Amino acid sequence: MNARSTVTGTPVDEHNGPLPVGSNWEDVVSADRPVIFRGAAADWALVQAGLAGPDQAAAVLRAAWSGNELVVYRSEPEIGGRFFYTDAVDGFNFTGTREPLPALLDELLALSDAAAAPAIYVGSSDLKTFFPGLDAHSALDLGAIHPMLAEHAGLGSLWLGNRTVASCHFDASPNIAVCAVGHRRFTLFPPEQISNLYPGPLEPTPGGQVVSMVDFAGPDLTRYPRFSEAARQALIAELGPGDVLVYPALWWHHVEALDPFNVLVNYWWNAVPAYVDSPQTTLLHALGSLRSRPASERAAWRALFEHYVFGDTDLASSHLPPRAQGPLGPMTDTVARRLRTSVARLLQR
Repeated sequence: MNARSTVTGTPVDEHNGPLPVGSNWEDVVSADRPVIFRGAAADWALVQAGLAGPDQAAAVLRAAWSGNELVVYRSEPEIGGRFFYTDAVDGFNFTGTREPLPALLDELLALSDAAAAPAIYVGSSDLKTFFPGLDAHSALDLGAIHPMLAEHAGLGSLWLGNRTVASCHFDASPNIAVCAVGHRRFTLFPPEQISNLYPGPLEPTPGGQVVSMVDFAGPDLTRYPRFSEAARQALIAELGPGDVLVYPALWWHHVEALDPFNVLVNYWWNAVPAYVDSPQTTLLHALGSLRSRPASERAAWRALFEHYVFGDTDLASSHLPPRAQGPLGPMTDTVARRLRTSVARLLQR
């Protein structure tokens, strides 16, 4: 059995029924807060199968599987389900292999009553590549919710495993997370809590994103004293089958799968066109170009970034005629490509 998080917090706001559509969806997004929609996916075939039993849910997944092998992560019972670094932070406490789905499902079902089962986890697996058979009866119609979702949504993904823990991390995109089978507990923190969460190395990372170094099952407040402040800001989302959690980009979230057989389906989306580059690239380059400069220079660059990037866009451009605004004007595919070309040229010097 995995070690449960000891972090308590304020329950996430929740509503009953389906996801909102149109302008009501825009209101959810603009609120910039996590929100639960209880039972919004209750009519999914996968959800209904899971309520009948894990073997029924496994049958739905078998029928939907494409035949492509999945990436499966495994570790010993002693890790308590927490996929993480080794104690010396010189590697990971798990291994990964590619495996076919049927044998994996058989193993998960066979281990469901085991007192000390190994931790087994299948991370983000693209629905179209691995589970094309999960049709409209076990999927969200994103276009019916809002045209923006149909235009800018990434591909849906499926997550599968037993009692496991995804260490606290953030994603660059907003998320719609559907608890399809089993129960999950999300512990969420606003982006400004980053320093109080003690982020780990930028690379390598256990799952592609920076994770908090704090063990939520037993926080070491001597080593990580500021975590107590983060814990006071925590929001808790307890999800059952058919519940949907929507939360903004860059919110930190610690995710616990609480049953011997769990399935989550999620959809990321981007609120900007595809030609807008990832800010992660900017962050990495800023570490190399700004962090080692004198404090006075960093402060001056902060003012420049505030003026050109984070402040009022009109303040930086409205005094210039449109033909002279260049990248200070409206961002388009053409402007984005020109900026990218200029940056690449500068980096090659």
